[in-house]
Amino acid sequence: MASRANNEDDPWNRETKQKFEGKDRSVFLDPCQEVAARSIRCLHRNGGDRSMCSDFFQAYRDCKKDWIERRKTEKRGGSIF
Repeated sequence: MASRANNEDDPWNRETKQKFEGKDRSVFLDPCQEVAARSIRCLHRNGGDRSMCSDFFQAYRDCKKDWIERRKTEKRGGSIF
């Protein structure tokens, strides 16, 4: 996971972490929102046919899982950067 920390496509990079930690509590920030937007666009393109967008949904699930795991690691005192 640490090797992905420098990847610009990585949803949980230093820039996103700084935005997340510096935001007001009332502000929602999801580093996976771009992946979510792609899945919504896929649904619109395909008339709501979920089977055509399964790759996009899986990418979103993978992104969220990775983000949650990284947050847990940081809270335990581990550093990912």
